[in-house]
Amino acid sequence: MPEELPPTGASRAGVAATAAAGASRPRLPPNIEGALWMLASALGFTVMTSLIKLLGDDYPAALQTFYRSAAGLIVLLPLVARDWRGAFRTTRPGILLFRSGVGTLAMIFSFYAFQKLPLAEANALSFTRTLWLVPLAFFILREPLGAWRIGAAVLGFAGVLVMLSPGFTGSGHPFGLAQIAALASAAMFAMTITGMKVMTRDHSPFTLLVYAAVLGVAFSVPPALFVWRWPSLPDLGLLAAMGVMGTITQGCYIKGMQIGDAGAMAPIDYTRLVFTALVGFAVFHEIPGWTTIAGAVIVVVSTLIITLREQQQAPAARRAASD
Repeated sequence: MPEELPPTGASRAGVAATAAAGASRPRLPPNIEGALWMLASALGFTVMTSLIKLLGDDYPAALQTFYRSAAGLIVLLPLVARDWRGAFRTTRPGILLFRSGVGTLAMIFSFYAFQKLPLAEANALSFTRTLWLVPLAFFILREPLGAWRIGAAVLGFAGVLVMLSPGFTGSGHPFGLAQIAALASAAMFAMTITGMKVMTRDHSPFTLLVYAAVLGVAFSVPPALFVWRWPSLPDLGLLAAMGVMGTITQGCYIKGMQIGDAGAMAPIDYTRLVFTALVGFAVFHEIPGWTTIAGAVIVVVSTLIITLREQQQAPAARRAASD
């Protein structure tokens, strides 16, 4: 965090027709087209988190997570029906179960944070997932850590302390469960990303997405039952919209990263901070404090350093792996 699906079961003629149709119209430069997809992802994320907060008084985070997962699964069902054997083919079900369980818990914590914290603050803390990836990549993926990555991670966590110091957030409310939930959610999402890096060595992204959707529904049912309530028809529509927007957000993000250069696309993802701050101010009357703004800037700069540094080192790593 926080998907473009391959056309499973599509015919060669259909793919060729799609390619011909795409070739017949002028294409934007890849980074421009990718940037538009990333902006669409940022807007979709803002709509989704706004609905999370709007519905938070009546529908706890665990219940919202169930509706989010269920809506995502419904969107995927037509694609799964094309090739259900391929969609569920796996050689490592244990990792998939662990990844989906952690991802579901991370989503519950994330939704709780967005319900309780100002949108800008919750969003800024969610970006710390990139910082958590640094130690996870070292201990799990055995990736080497250079001075740049270590320094950027330390700088980023210093930004988190600025946002939460001195014991109070930038908006003046005391440090508590919501901030802990936001940081725990970011750490858990980093774990799922690390698991995805391991699984994509021999699994397609579509398979990972299908398992995440199916198991996400299964894992979200038990906690949802403890706080269950039947929604009214208008609320059901909003909950469904929240879930669909989550899926659209993910799809636009992956599409943008596929089309454009990842190093150029990463900064555009941070427009989410601007959009959520504007919606928080206009809809929920939230005004970010100076510590939130300063800490968010530090976190953004540090995560950009990590992202751009990894992009610079990626070609050398691929050459080393091929030798």
